[in-house]
Amino acid sequence: MSVAPRQTTVNVIPCLRYRDAPKAIEWLCETFGFTKQMVVPGENNTVMHAQLSFGNGMIMLGSAASIDSEYSKLIKQPDEISGAATQTLYIVVEEADAFYARAKAAGCEIIMDIKDEDYGGRDFTCRDLEGHVWTFGTYDPFA
Repeated sequence: MSVAPRQTTVNVIPCLRYRDAPKAIEWLCETFGFTKQMVVPGENNTVMHAQLSFGNGMIMLGSAASIDSEYSKLIKQPDEISGAATQTLYIVVEEADAFYARAKAAGCEIIMDIKDEDYGGRDFTCRDLEGHVWTFGTYDPFA
């Protein structure tokens, strides 16, 4: 049995839950330029599963209340844990300042202002419409 990664487009896919997943999907596409690859609707305006692509990366998301499953019991929304995050997302972009302007225009809470990092790259950190923490920057660890 091999423990090597499968040769695919991307091997790590962050997964998020949103209380209003349909709104979050539209917001992420409009604000940050994600593209809907797949959206599986659920009952009562929920999303069972969605895949949003960005370059060669992807996030998966669903409604926080869509499934009362073993998996969903492992996840808390930021407002349930005093706005804390147990993980964040780093999105590599061509121009961090342009994303910073888009985030501010969309009303994102900027929690770490845009700056040049000592290790390279330029980035900022913000909260999305439901409090998840995102960093957008130019640092590419593969370059």
